[in-house]
Amino acid sequence: MAKIMKIFLLLFASLNMIKLNAQEINFKGQLSGWFLKNDHASEGSLLGIRYIPEFSGRLSSGPHQFDFELSANAYYSGNFKSANNGNFAGKIKPYRGWGRYSTSQFEARLGLQKINFGSALLLRPLMWFDRIDPRDPLQITDGVYGLLFRYYFLNNANIWLWGLYGNDETKGWEFFKTTDKSPEFGGRIQYPIFTGELGLTYHHREFDFQLNPPIPFIKFDPVPEDRFGIDGKWDLELGLWFESVVQHQKAELIPTNYQHFTTIGLDYTFGIGNGLHILAEYFILNLSDKLLKTGKRTELTAISMDYPIGMFDKLNFMSYYSQDDKEFYNFIIWQRTLDNWLFHLMGFWNPSTTIFQDLPTSTNFFSGKGIQLMIVFNH
Repeated sequence: MAKIMKIFLLLFASLNMIKLNAQEINFKGQLSGWFLKNDHASEGSLLGIRYIPEFSGRLSSGPHQFDFELSANAYYSGNFKSANNGNFAGKIKPYRGWGRYSTSQFEARLGLQKINFGSALLLRPLMWFDRIDPRDPLQITDGVYGLLFRYYFLNNANIWLWGLYGNDETKGWEFFKTTDKSPEFGGRIQYPIFTGELGLTYHHREFDFQLNPPIPFIKFDPVPEDRFGIDGKWDLELGLWFESVVQHQKAELIPTNYQHFTTIGLDYTFGIGNGLHILAEYFILNLSDKLLKTGKRTELTAISMDYPIGMFDKLNFMSYYSQDDKEFYNFIIWQRTLDNWLFHLMGFWNPSTTIFQDLPTSTNFFSGKGIQLMIVFNH
């Protein structure tokens, strides 16, 4: 919190100077409310409201440009089983707070920001720094504190370098928090190949290992972790892509210290009516104690079909299939957009335990059968 407040104060202290020559100063906000009900009496109903105010500005001088974004995430939500039996809590926290210097081929961005990459959409091995839910129309995700450099070559190749520091919570696929006052660093190269591009990505950090359940008075040394990723996407008659990640923890106390994530996907838009878009992805997670060894595997298949109904409405169907428990997890979504308003209605019918119950992004509110209504106003 202290870090983001320093960024806020620095940017606000410079605001009067920026206003003198700025090409653009904007304030906007997003107000959303949601209600979720499923047939699990143990979970009850979910009700919430969120407001995200955003202040941004831009200053240009020849090829040089400075811009910034400041925003907060204020929400109040909880679950209730009856009018007199509820559990609600609210919080206000920084959402974004960054400043960026850029030219036509270079940018440097410092502060609380979103960093994401890769081609997969439903099952993402390269979900390293965000937790975007494909079912969420707002794509809400916490940011990370860091410094990001990007350079764009004239042939559309680009290189990323980043350093992260002070991120106290888990992110992406992480189960353990990064060691306090421990920097993280990495980089990425994207290079055009044929009608698409190929990407190579690396990231290093140290995390604090914990037993489950924890044993009091026992503290382990920080565990080094390295991630290596390769991904590609090509637009042919079909859209084709893949992501593959190897993650390694250098610790004998973790029995499956190699994790291999792989997704392959494709999509195509059929000329039916207004255009039926179908997307499918196949995902494998392999856990083992050696790099090339087959160990504990998890296999998932996901499919998404969306169809625009006129100018304002869209239908989307999403289904996940788990080869482990031979179960389907289904979501059907209707979305209407009217000027500044967005209406989002989702129905779901799933097994009593969610497919992602062992993953860090899991939530039990989508177990069983139910509906979710979300109303969004942008100003």
